[in-house]
Amino acid sequence: MSAALPVLVKPVTGPRQRLHVLTLTPFYPSDDDDAQGCFIAEPLRAMRELEITNSVLAVRPFYRGQARPSAAAPSAQWKKYFSLPGGVGLPISGASLFASIFHVVRRIHQRRSIDIIHAHSALPCGHAAALLSRHLGIPFVVTVHGLDAFFTNQVRGYAGKWCKRVSREVYRSARAVVCISRRVCEEVRMHIDGPLSTAVVYNGVDPDIFYPEPDSLPSNVILSVGNLIPSKGHELLLRAFGAIEQRHPTLRCEIIGDGPERARLTVLGAQLGPAQKISFLGRKTRTQVADAMRRCMVFALPSHYEGLGCVYLEAMSAGKPVIACRGQGIEEIIQHGTNGFLIDPGDVHRLGTTLSTLLADPQLREDIGRHARRTILQSLTLAHQAKRLEQIYRGSLT
Repeated sequence: MSAALPVLVKPVTGPRQRLHVLTLTPFYPSDDDDAQGCFIAEPLRAMRELEITNSVLAVRPFYRGQARPSAAAPSAQWKKYFSLPGGVGLPISGASLFASIFHVVRRIHQRRSIDIIHAHSALPCGHAAALLSRHLGIPFVVTVHGLDAFFTNQVRGYAGKWCKRVSREVYRSARAVVCISRRVCEEVRMHIDGPLSTAVVYNGVDPDIFYPEPDSLPSNVILSVGNLIPSKGHELLLRAFGAIEQRHPTLRCEIIGDGPERARLTVLGAQLGPAQKISFLGRKTRTQVADAMRRCMVFALPSHYEGLGCVYLEAMSAGKPVIACRGQGIEEIIQHGTNGFLIDPGDVHRLGTTLSTLLADPQLREDIGRHARRTILQSLTLAHQAKRLEQIYRGSLT
């Protein structure tokens, strides 16, 4: 992993002053899913140590129903906005969100001046932030959380082209475009000509939640955590598991997550091996995920469309050997054979042999896990993430 982060914003000068940041996000922990948006909520506590106060507006379209705040996350106001379901409504969702929250933001700004708006994702929040910036004179930055930076993979046809056009304007007008990896930054820059202020800020991990348990009993579990969608590579994992499980009689595979692929993957798992060896555990809380990572032997998520992947970092923080795919953002963090392993996307044979190598060598698992934990502690904690965001905020105001 390169130690240098390509932060292309003005350097911070002068004494530190307390900042008031408006965080505008469609991702935030709720009472029924405390993992949703944890990558937004968790760094906010670390920012308090840096003289940064956050007012959080968590937003969702009206058709998704009412959200109940999670007691575990920093407080937020939940706001609904009008949007049509599916991709057809996405191009105008930012303008609709702006209309829904303008008076709320103006009241917040009147009570205590907002120094900068941090929007998460270009649509709807980035577009709403650009409109708020234009009307209230507050600068904004926007974070890109995945490889579909212009929404053209999830929205096709004319609506997709419209999404791309709006997203381009959002990125151009932001004081900084914050990307969760260099891979994501490349995706943004590939489709925008001319000057663009970009910064790479890797997601951070709380090492006090995701930590190793050195005295635990030897595990026989391969763990995977992720939404059950084709890009996450769960089918590849099941096929690799089916190829090696007979050589490891006590071996089990546990998959945390839910999604449209669950029924198909359940049938596939039953075809590939004994049903009792493969467990689909559904969604779990943050605490339950951390517990599962502590007790697993190996973590594997062979995703082929990943901007970074917080779950890799969390498993590394828990001292586990991680298997991921090349060509994704996590390749910037994992040094193959030192603090984790990388395979080519779709390579079921290499995934199986890597799993077998790790299962057969406890010392290798321990060495890889120790280096993985050290990688997190050196540069990828929540405190590191908060510090980099602070630099961007303050640099964007000068």
